[in-house]
Amino acid sequence: MVNVGYIEMLLSILCFLILCYWIKNRYSSPLITNWPIVGMLPDFLYNAGHIHEYATQLLKQSNGTFEFKGGWIPNTDFIAISDPMNVHHILSRNFANYTKGPEVRDILEPLGDGIFRVDADLWKIQRKITHEVLHNVKFQPFLERSTWKKVEEGLIPVIDHVSKLGKEVDLQELFQRFTFDIIGLLVFGFDSNSLSVGLPIIPHEKAFDDMEKSTFTRYIVPKSYWKLLKWLQIGEERNLTKACDIFDRFLYQSISLTKENLSKRKSQTDEEGFNLIKAFMAEGGEQTDTSQKSNKFLRDNAMSLMAAGRDTVSACLTWFFWFVATNPTVETKILEEIKEKLSENGKLIRSSSAEELNALVYLHAALCETLRLYPPVPFNHRTAVEADTLPSGHPIIQNTKLLISFYSMGRMHEIWGQDCLEFKPERWISDRGGIVHVPSYKFTAFNAGPRSCLGKDMSFFQIKIIAVAMIWNYHIQLVEGHPIFPKNSIVLHMKYGLKVKVANRFG
Repeated sequence: MVNVGYIEMLLSILCFLILCYWIKNRYSSPLITNWPIVGMLPDFLYNAGHIHEYATQLLKQSNGTFEFKGGWIPNTDFIAISDPMNVHHILSRNFANYTKGPEVRDILEPLGDGIFRVDADLWKIQRKITHEVLHNVKFQPFLERSTWKKVEEGLIPVIDHVSKLGKEVDLQELFQRFTFDIIGLLVFGFDSNSLSVGLPIIPHEKAFDDMEKSTFTRYIVPKSYWKLLKWLQIGEERNLTKACDIFDRFLYQSISLTKENLSKRKSQTDEEGFNLIKAFMAEGGEQTDTSQKSNKFLRDNAMSLMAAGRDTVSACLTWFFWFVATNPTVETKILEEIKEKLSENGKLIRSSSAEELNALVYLHAALCETLRLYPPVPFNHRTAVEADTLPSGHPIIQNTKLLISFYSMGRMHEIWGQDCLEFKPERWISDRGGIVHVPSYKFTAFNAGPRSCLGKDMSFFQIKIIAVAMIWNYHIQLVEGHPIFPKNSIVLHMKYGLKVKVANRFG
């Protein structure tokens, strides 16, 4: 009876404390409450379905730097940031003090020792090699040739097919299939042909999607929980293991085939046979001393290239075409610009070079505006190696976790003005008709500082080719009533896809 009495007394005290905290915080912080024991987790979980918008509201309320408390639950405290001066400090000025950290490296385990997962000296080696590979003199013509070929032989036939039938189609799915095929072609010289009439199921493409979904789950549940699931091989961790096995088989088989083809052509000069994995073999140096090291090194870099080149480009394209479909004047201006600068005798110039595509200033501005509001990677995790103080005055203790919300930064009045929620490509065009330069610590779609995206120019080039071909040939109309929401994922997809009907401008 005494034990029961103690339990009742403790429960009464707990309820009283919760009531006091609720009364205290109800008016001072209407968006979130720091409860006893469980901290801010209840509000966080309640708003998890629209976490990006919720985080944006919290950051606006707290002037761009918000301290999240997870109560007694270990390793759940973090600082959320959208203040550009703090972002500049973390990603550039004091870059060495803010690393991925062991927790994020655990989460991103499927990436191996690729550039997106590693820190310090290994990261420097990976970045140097990747930079050399992407600046190979053969790469740009290979990129141009491959992208146009995939547009003409993959994307256009599928769009024509659904257009003639008058069917609805999910543009997000088409763009994901397109970018999966093209990045596989660039990395291995191998086209999976997932983008073809009938939209076939390709096991390794599906495995890639499953890997992304399961990896994101690791971000939102306690580490101890997903580690337990992994040990037991149940739930999302079982799905992740299966997906990784399938995709690794695809990667290693592709590497073996590339090596086999390369050995057959040793005595030949093969300009047409260029691909990125061959370039990594040439640039790997000491990383490729043995067969085992070589395969692991090539696998990790191929995985990183495919992760970077597939979903980020497709996400940007999806949101861009949603904006085009909902802003007829934007579509008209882009079409007029294409007609003026990239057409002859009423026909599109197919072999548009990077210089010709860069002349499409309004298109570039519209893409920047899309990336501002819907950055493909909506957040960035960092961990403090040593204690520090942010420019905002917030103290940072050792091992503090920081979460930079790139999504929220695009919605801050202090950075973009009172019209920051409007889709307004004109904000990117100067009085002289060029593109306005915005520092990367404010426009963070391609990250900032030493870890800024090496594939930025490549991404813009691909996106412009697809945008030009699509807008020149088709008018996109949204399916009425189809919901448009960001998906909670590592890459900012649309939760329910982008359902549209497509009308051929020439048919």
